Amino acid sequence: MTEPLHVPAGQGTTTWFDGSAYTVKADTSTTAGALSVLESSIPPGSGPPLHIHTREDEAFYVLSGELEFHVRDDVFTGCAGDFVFVPRGTPHRFRNTSAHVARTVFLYTPAGFEELFLRAGDLAVPGQPIPRWGPDRFERATRLAADLGWEGPRTETEAGR
Repeated sequence: MTEPLHVPAGQGTTTWFDGSAYTVKADTSTTAGALSVLESSIPPGSGPPLHIHTREDEAFYVLSGELEFHVRDDVFTGCAGDFVFVPRGTPHRFRNTSAHVARTVFLYTPAGFEELFLRAGDLAVPGQPIPRWGPDRFERATRLAADLGWEGPRTETEAGR
């Protein structure tokens, strides 16, 4: 049975994942698998390559800044207050093309994909810069992502990075 959940501001497990910071606010264990919620800080130039989630729907709520979204054949800019829903099986990507950090809330339903950030990311260290990954880390993370139902490029070269 799922219990009510309150995660105060600044709480949750924060990991660094390929140049961005992700804080897990709700996960499989706290929502009985219903959904996962992550808060993110995405620096300029960061964002994943075009990919597909085969097991979960993904939604984005932009808190601040802006992100360029590519969803199927549509390309648009999501700004503070915008909501984007991407049904499972839909090719998509996002990238921070601005000069400032973008902050978002990600929702996955059902839960489970948060495991990628928890298992492949590095525990964040306050006061330290967020590291960008090299090819070996990117490839290791994409292998884990594939195990979680993610379809996308497996190498940085395939990703156009």
